[in-house]
Amino acid sequence: MTFPFNNVLVTGAAGFIGFNLSKRLLDGGCKVTGVDNMNSYYDIRLKEDRLEILNSSDEFSFFKVDLSDKAGMENIFAERKFDVVVNLAAQAGVRYSLVNPGAYVDSNLAGFVNILECCRHNNIKHLVFASSSSVYGANTNMPFSVHHNVDHPVSLYAATKKANELMAHTYSHLYGMSCTGLRFFTVYGPWGRPDMALFLFTKAIIENKPIKVFNHGRMQRDFTYIDDIIEGVVRIMGKTPEPNPEWNGNNPDPGTSYTSYKVYNIGNNNPVELNEFIEIIETCLGRKAIKEFQDIQPGDVKATFADIDDLINDVGFKPSTPLKTGIERFIRWYKEYYNIK
Repeated sequence: MTFPFNNVLVTGAAGFIGFNLSKRLLDGGCKVTGVDNMNSYYDIRLKEDRLEILNSSDEFSFFKVDLSDKAGMENIFAERKFDVVVNLAAQAGVRYSLVNPGAYVDSNLAGFVNILECCRHNNIKHLVFASSSSVYGANTNMPFSVHHNVDHPVSLYAATKKANELMAHTYSHLYGMSCTGLRFFTVYGPWGRPDMALFLFTKAIIENKPIKVFNHGRMQRDFTYIDDIIEGVVRIMGKTPEPNPEWNGNNPDPGTSYTSYKVYNIGNNNPVELNEFIEIIETCLGRKAIKEFQDIQPGDVKATFADIDDLINDVGFKPSTPLKTGIERFIRWYKEYYNIK
């Protein structure tokens, strides 16, 4: 695939999605500048090993900078003329937002303002930024559509992601910036985050330790394989959002706008119950989990389910990796990475 852009900034480049996107762009002949603050939210070694792979390319440059460092970000933008900016840097995690809310304000709000300002003053053609399926919050009308109202978040993390969408729309309105928000649905796969269920469960089952199964395993998630996420991102990067001529302030569509702004879901369009998810991991590992059933946690939602009609219609892509295939690939990577026979 030849990309209609060449010089890209990826924030959060040492993170799970940022690493995989950077690698895909480099493999496609792009010049990539990566930014990451390398915080210790999870095992720093994993981030360093991802970066080592990216640094093997002559077309990759890396800056250890926090998004909240206004001067540091301004310097990077001043030095390099980016075609597209993809903001994947954020303080992640729903449950962590209950114990360290300040981290979400610094990274997801203050940091995002800096990204918007840098894009504005450097005439960036297209800002693509990570939102989250968490913005659907208390919504129960399934599947979740970008055209649904999302004003009832149930975690601070979700609230900051909703705020990012609002902030980007404001900059699109005020300054004519082209902005696209991507609501990712439970991303998993090789090089994944250690705080996510697949990583936690695999590690615990291999070590014969118990796993915590929230909501007694009855939660449903629209698990989306990393390669499908990346395919969706690169296609959207090359598609500047068009104003919606039918947008009407009397009945405002949350997913589009009268300005160059759009939101997409990227999900598998196939929710799976947590109990089934665990059974697939058990099958792939050839051993049973020790389960500790618990009530649903504050900030969690019972189900997610992505409506991806807009993604299919606009960029001709539908995630399709079967869950068992994706889990098998993750476990193969996990055993190789941690040298487990």
